[in-house]
Amino acid sequence: MTEAVVRRFLTTTLANAAAYLVFRQCRRPTGWFGRRLASAMNVGHGPLTAWGLKHVRIERDSHVLDIGCGGGQTIRTIAAAATAGHVDGVDYSSASVAVARRTNAGLIASGRVAVQEATVSRMPFADGAFDLITAIETHYYWPDLPNDLREARRLLKPHGRLVIIAEAYKGRRMDWLYRPVMRLLLRATYLSVDEHRAALIEAGFVAVEVYIEPSRGWICAVGMRPEA
Repeated sequence: MTEAVVRRFLTTTLANAAAYLVFRQCRRPTGWFGRRLASAMNVGHGPLTAWGLKHVRIERDSHVLDIGCGGGQTIRTIAAAATAGHVDGVDYSSASVAVARRTNAGLIASGRVAVQEATVSRMPFADGAFDLITAIETHYYWPDLPNDLREARRLLKPHGRLVIIAEAYKGRRMDWLYRPVMRLLLRATYLSVDEHRAALIEAGFVAVEVYIEPSRGWICAVGMRPEA
């Protein structure tokens, strides 16, 4: 084996190992690298979040839950609108929770924000606690999407809304590239526009609307909890 071949083999191996590490951290950030990744998401997800939140109303006194809160920037954005309300954040990554608490330290101290570690499948809140639930770049990784959507519905007040915002959906621009990454590398749930709509309806949501930004490959799905 020549030196050039050895170098090429080592370079490829290291690149694949680095990619695997990043993809695994996307699912559940851990340790020092995970905290850095959560902080980077605060910046990287900003435009997507701003676009998606345009499709729901955040009232001044809204009680809002952000599922999979990551580095906590979405919590800050929501709290800036719900100035007389309260924002809770949950994430199953302790690294993300640590970053989100640091990002929102002042708001937590004032009692307007709380962040805790929890799984989407069993969240520590009472029935009908929230006016709005947000899930940004996270529903891909929920362990049991049908059940987890019903758990989110349980937490909403009647006429409360769940908004799912993501930067990839089946059939999006460059789908040929995203499909193997989502399914094989990230082991993520990868749904089409119609499948997003059907998932919300099957979980008991009504007035379901799905919006896309085709040039960016973004999707926003909104469902409302019915009166009864």
